[in-house]
Amino acid sequence: MPEGRSNRLMRKLNKDKYLLLMQLPCLIYYLVFRYAPMFGLVISFKNYNLFKGVWASPWVGLKYYRTFLNSPDFFELLSNTVLLGVTKLAFAFPAPIILALLLNEVTATFLKRFVQTVSYLPHFISNVVVASMVLTFLSPSTGVVNHYLKVLGFHPVNFMSEPGWFRPVYVLSEIWQHVGWETIIYLAALTAIDPQLYEAARIDGANRWRQTLNITLPCMAPTIIILFIFNVGDVLDIGFEKVFLLASPAIYSTADIISTYVYRVGLSQGNYSYAASIDLFTAIISLIFVFTANFLARKFSEHSIW
Repeated sequence: MPEGRSNRLMRKLNKDKYLLLMQLPCLIYYLVFRYAPMFGLVISFKNYNLFKGVWASPWVGLKYYRTFLNSPDFFELLSNTVLLGVTKLAFAFPAPIILALLLNEVTATFLKRFVQTVSYLPHFISNVVVASMVLTFLSPSTGVVNHYLKVLGFHPVNFMSEPGWFRPVYVLSEIWQHVGWETIIYLAALTAIDPQLYEAARIDGANRWRQTLNITLPCMAPTIIILFIFNVGDVLDIGFEKVFLLASPAIYSTADIISTYVYRVGLSQGNYSYAASIDLFTAIISLIFVFTANFLARKFSEHSIW
């Protein structure tokens, strides 16, 4: 490296040293828990034996990938995962945007802060507690939902034993748990909008609805598009914990997804190579989803990740 460029780099590092130190824990976290485990993916190409270790285990190539693709459960698992992920994307992704727009219209400071606090709090409840609450509320005998159904003259519904109810229940619980927390990003984007744009629109006679369509949403578009791309990448990466806690063999036809299958068939039975191959397959498909969403965003809009 030329001496002049090296000196400029050192001056810049010295100038931003405190900011870099603040980012160091995040960097260490990703190195230890995200990048370092990637070396373990080699076991997906080996017949991994816990006692022999990674490098001494025999190489089997794509054996476990073919096993998964030829599995009779493959298409059901893939369709269940994609349908659950797409349903979550269709309903849970717009929810924080709508909540942020509604909160932006609230003028009473106390009411706005109260709604924000109440909507944020469920995010800090563990998935175990949330799943327990869902099962309790939807219990066919003692659940509050079925109690009101009986009051209204309907028959009680065993929600968690009917496959058709699993996706709506899961998505609604996700919205309730995370909508407030995800709204923070959109509220931050709203604060960056120049108030003079609204003043000019009011002078031109635009009502609140027209201001939202022509000013608020276009100014939020970069944030919405980038987060949408990230969410598309997570279509197959559905949280394992809540699905595992809510699902039962009676509703596996809609509730059994790739991550629960990996735990049940791979990890529980000690077949770590098979589990690693499925995880790597899922990661590759998710990467394809991200690149496709980013390509379409770059083609049809001015905003994308890269």
